[in-house]
Amino acid sequence: MTLESTIAGSWYPGSEREIRALAEKWEMRIGGEKSAPAIPERPNILLMPHAGWAYSGEIAWRTARLVRGAKYSRVVILAPSHRAWIENRLVAPEAEAVSTPLGKIAIDKEWFDRLALMAPVARNNRIHAAEHSAQIEYPLLQLALGNGFTLVPLVMGSFGRDQMAMCARALARLMDSKTLLVISSDFTHYGTDFSYAPYGTSGGEDVRAKVASVDGEAFSFMAKCDADGFAAYIGKTGATICGHIPIELALRAFPGKPPLTRLAYAASSDTDRDFSRFVCYTAAVGRVEWPGEGNQVLDAEARAYLLRIARESMESAVKGIPYSRPPFPVPKSPIAMKMGAFVTLNDRTTGALRGCIGEIMPMRPLVEAVVKRAVDSALHDPRFMPVTERELSGIRVEVSALTPPKPVASWRDIVLGRDGMTLEKGGAFAVFLPQVAPEQGWDLETTLSYLSRKAGLSADAWRDGAKFETFQAEVFHE
Repeated sequence: MTLESTIAGSWYPGSEREIRALAEKWEMRIGGEKSAPAIPERPNILLMPHAGWAYSGEIAWRTARLVRGAKYSRVVILAPSHRAWIENRLVAPEAEAVSTPLGKIAIDKEWFDRLALMAPVARNNRIHAAEHSAQIEYPLLQLALGNGFTLVPLVMGSFGRDQMAMCARALARLMDSKTLLVISSDFTHYGTDFSYAPYGTSGGEDVRAKVASVDGEAFSFMAKCDADGFAAYIGKTGATICGHIPIELALRAFPGKPPLTRLAYAASSDTDRDFSRFVCYTAAVGRVEWPGEGNQVLDAEARAYLLRIARESMESAVKGIPYSRPPFPVPKSPIAMKMGAFVTLNDRTTGALRGCIGEIMPMRPLVEAVVKRAVDSALHDPRFMPVTERELSGIRVEVSALTPPKPVASWRDIVLGRDGMTLEKGGAFAVFLPQVAPEQGWDLETTLSYLSRKAGLSADAWRDGAKFETFQAEVFHE
């Protein structure tokens, strides 16, 4: 399914010819300017406004044009929701692609799947069809990069502290040298209908100057990558920066990294001269050396092999056929390391759990743990009837390779989205894999309450006398 543009012909021109002609006009004006700010080499972060192109198109193009010809194969867009109430979730489209007058862009569903293992993600086409803040950027990116990239548009609303931290860690972990990050946000919305008019509505350019000062101070926190300062400033001033949540999320994903550089600033009043009601726009760029997947032990070949043997051993056991594990192509591989492992089986259609059994302690080579636990998950999970042959094609296999568990002094030391956790109290014991809280969208206290119940204790038993251990996992699935 392709999600067609719902704003082509209104928010921006409706034909390829008109789009390219307008971009040429912008380029001529920008190219004719005598001075420009210093720009980081090979920027991989763009801050772009999302109003109609009549107001902010040229400002947005000032950022997009800087990645023309870059070898980015994926673009992640963080965009605010204007029409749907979204809480503690990143919302991705269900579609396989999106479409603009410049052509189709494929949705990177595999990247979404990886994100969903570490952060709360929902999929909803209606939210994306109704939301302009991500859509408005698509043709600008096509003008700069062509149609050879995949797209990861994420629309969001409000977040609790734990959920925001989970999403930021997941974002940083998944970013790599082939990925461009776009933050979609307009800046201050001024006027009584925006519930923000501290300087009155009868002034002229002095009102715009005061608002520009507010926006300049807000951007100063972005330039320093100060997420806490930025969030506190929004809370203190009530500044109506509609994309303040995507901005904060991005800042938390790269704390202490090199600053953002502001390229341009404008307001809709510059065009229509209405100083009683106007919206402001900022263009900025930055570059971050993303950690990517450098902290992972298992390469793509090892992961594919472990998923293969998990499925083959499960299917052989269900069918009652002896299983002989195939040799791994590389003799000295991480799959021979002693590691704990869980194998999780889910229904491909509904996502419902169908079995999950594992071992936390590193007792044997990872490859042996995966084979054994794949069989146990299919046939010996006491919560479910054994998997039948008829079900095999409808099951998705997921493997979690674990680091050794380590005790923590307090439950407050547990980091959601990064840590798996165990709870022990009075002989009762329970474990959650790192992906459990992100999948459910829980904060830490809610997670520990469910962990206590899983151990057969009361929901608040974790608060006193419980011991905790944490571990991390590399999680991958078919």
